Amino acid sequence: MKQFSSKRSIQILAHLLKEYGIFDIVISPGSRNAPLAIHFSETDDFNCYSIVDERSAAFVGMGMAKSIKKPVALTCTSGSAAANYYPAITEAFYQNTPLLILTADRPIDFVDIFDGQTIRQKDLYQQHSYGDFQLLEDSMENADEENFSIIKKAIEVCFEKQGPVHINIPLEEPLYNMVSELPNFPPVEKTIRETTYDLPPNLVAEWNTSKRIMLLVGTRDYSEELEMQLTQLVKNHSVVVLKEANSNLKHDKFFAHIDRYIFNFNEADFKTYAPDLLITVGQNVVSKKVKQFLRKANPKCHWHIDEVWHPDTFFALTEKVKATPEKFFAKLLNFISLEPSPYFNLWDVLRDKRDLKHDEYCIGTTFSDFKLFELLSKQLPEKTNLHISNSSAIRYAQLFNFDNNRIYCNRGTSGIDGSTSTAMGFAMKSQKQTVLVTGDMSFFYDINGLWNNYIPPYTRIIVFNNGGGDIFKIIPGPSSTNALDEFILTKHHKNAEHLAMHFGFAYTKVDDEITLSRVLDNFFKHDEKAKILEVDTSAVENAEVLKGYFEFLKS
Repeated sequence: MKQFSSKRSIQILAHLLKEYGIFDIVISPGSRNAPLAIHFSETDDFNCYSIVDERSAAFVGMGMAKSIKKPVALTCTSGSAAANYYPAITEAFYQNTPLLILTADRPIDFVDIFDGQTIRQKDLYQQHSYGDFQLLEDSMENADEENFSIIKKAIEVCFEKQGPVHINIPLEEPLYNMVSELPNFPPVEKTIRETTYDLPPNLVAEWNTSKRIMLLVGTRDYSEELEMQLTQLVKNHSVVVLKEANSNLKHDKFFAHIDRYIFNFNEADFKTYAPDLLITVGQNVVSKKVKQFLRKANPKCHWHIDEVWHPDTFFALTEKVKATPEKFFAKLLNFISLEPSPYFNLWDVLRDKRDLKHDEYCIGTTFSDFKLFELLSKQLPEKTNLHISNSSAIRYAQLFNFDNNRIYCNRGTSGIDGSTSTAMGFAMKSQKQTVLVTGDMSFFYDINGLWNNYIPPYTRIIVFNNGGGDIFKIIPGPSSTNALDEFILTKHHKNAEHLAMHFGFAYTKVDDEITLSRVLDNFFKHDEKAKILEVDTSAVENAEVLKGYFEFLKS
């Protein structure tokens, strides 16, 4: 016999989640949220996942939401458990990934009286959420009607904004009273708003009078419609489209390796290659160099296209286009002229020169982090979901071609925390192979991402272990301080072998190029277990290899 929670607020919550099609629930164990855990796990419609560590659980939920492209619910107990959600919530906020955060709480009268596991949970995530709601306790007047309205609004905000929304749920004891039958609830009239967009005529005029048009695409999920629209823009060499690996766009006329082309721009180059109309799509860009370039370029017009975000990243924003890029370009393409532009040819000449130097350098490069990414770009199976950790990993990825894969990276806040958990959450909801490529610091930081009973056997993790945070040898500044090794770079001698064994992964370690190339093909084949491949490059001066690369491009 099914046993459901007797809490009316939980019954209403579950009913509304089902009505809106939110069926995936990530549950972290606890007592105060036991009514939610019991009720959800006893309800056939829900897919419940138990993830113990709340910090990891929230990133797992975010990865799941990115995989299925719809909201995922998280629930935890009260107190510090709720605070541990915060890193993932900030990431989801800046990535516009829909999470519905359900934090169980003590009754409101228990806050700040030193009762156990009780903190100020109301509005806890206010700075990084799209909505903050608090339910009434069941004993309060009109609680059922109010809670129904509150939950409905919260869910619709989560869908509309495609980002994190918080519902705090004070629960009185007893927590474990059960019922075997549920009441009938009223039907739900869904009022999720559809956005529309009307193209201002001044934008058409700005486009048609601009001689040097650049479109920069940052982090975003793949969109076949957008790819086709941008293909129309470049087919006559009308526009320069700069994109990154995590822009998830593919066309031979898109400029795919920004840092390869602009890394040594001087003041004269800033003017030579500057656009007069800059259009930006997507979110965070990885390349710091392109930010420096476009801030120096000072374009006459800058449009940013997004339903939610309109950052003035390049200090030149003139138009906030509140629409999806697909809706915007569907309108724009009906009115603009697409004439060949010398501006495209200017960039094309630069690309041809630098691409030849890139190929030449790769031929002469030996085993290193750089070589690993070169080999991966050639041996990674097509249509793989490729998750890349932050720091040096995502920067190496920009130098090579991964156009036949879907690329994901937590560039919302660009932190190393949660990369493994996010990838594992994505893998849990995907029928295709998920591969995580991660640096050692990011991997060891997020060990609990492997504490997960739902990781499919076709999941693969590649850890390149260079013995510390090698990014701090690459970027200017850190090497000038005596604190580098211990407090910034954080040198270590750890490896992943025992972790792999502990969490039930097959494990392989390589420390030379020949073995790496030979192992990779077999590594990606299906097996009974998920696998970890550790690539030990700690004996290599990886930073010097990368610096040598950029020096070679200049020669």
